[in-house]
Amino acid sequence: MFVDEAIIHVAGGAGGNGCMAFRREKFVPRGGPSGGDGGKGGSVYLRASHHLNTLLAFRYNPRYAAGRGGHGEGGNRHGRGGEDCLVDVPVGTLIYDANTGECLADLATSGQTVVVAQGGRGGRGNARFATSVNRAPRRHEPGQPGEQRVLRLELKLLADVGLLGYPNAGKSTLISAVSAARPKIADYPFTTLAPSLGVVGLEDYRSFVVADIPGIIEGASEGRGLGLQFLRHVERTRLLLHLVDVSALAERDPVAAYDAIERELALYDSELAARPRLAVATKRDVADPTRAAALKAHCERLGVAFFPVSAVTGEGLKPLIQRIARMLFSES
Repeated sequence: MFVDEAIIHVAGGAGGNGCMAFRREKFVPRGGPSGGDGGKGGSVYLRASHHLNTLLAFRYNPRYAAGRGGHGEGGNRHGRGGEDCLVDVPVGTLIYDANTGECLADLATSGQTVVVAQGGRGGRGNARFATSVNRAPRRHEPGQPGEQRVLRLELKLLADVGLLGYPNAGKSTLISAVSAARPKIADYPFTTLAPSLGVVGLEDYRSFVVADIPGIIEGASEGRGLGLQFLRHVERTRLLLHLVDVSALAERDPVAAYDAIERELALYDSELAARPRLAVATKRDVADPTRAAALKAHCERLGVAFFPVSAVTGEGLKPLIQRIARMLFSES
């Protein structure tokens, strides 16, 4: 199951209490205060890991707490520090304070780590309060409580290319044809219920990541379909592929379908709507020539490059991949 939002509770460990003790040893003429300090509580850390791709685990285990610090002891022995709690999250996770809405961190690279709940400070023992005028202090401090927070985790997939289009436009078929990804493919709307990623390898050993974003339909920016839930996953992409079904059996007019999705992007995020894109006419092997020509002319008027492809026969895929590679790697 793909889960891209979760609420978790994190708590840093409490600091250990300071100790009140006095040194009383045989043959030691001068004793004195010997209470040690309490140990610092452990902290909670979140770390980005490329081994995870969903926040599902946090639905079933939403509470994370670090260890508390050990108490101070006599003989000026300090308490042991509490054990830290390290929690792995998928790369691309944004961390928000659920109460204030503040974005605390954006874990966009593998291994990136952030502390989300500090451990409490350990209390001072009575040895800390000895002075020339107060040689036998009876003052000591309790440990401070650890920081507690409620966090909202939001996952935004990290991909170079995002696939957009109405359900059954051929997005899953295309990603399965150009990569090793194997999403479910069927001839009914909303077959794909969660985003899927595929890695496309190039001849020069370079590669790029493609994300299949499901459920984008007219009204998606207002919550219709699955669009509003998954539109966030195209925010990080560098290039968009807008797939349009031009087959004779397509339910929608290709030009109207293209414009409808473009309007949803503009309503959701104007910056996203201005991102570089390519228009891809799918199902070339069973295309209606009139529909394909109308869409091509429309894209030319908009200044958008047009590529007719068939993921089933492989027609047009190589020029499309080569164009994507030039657009992605010409800047690097």
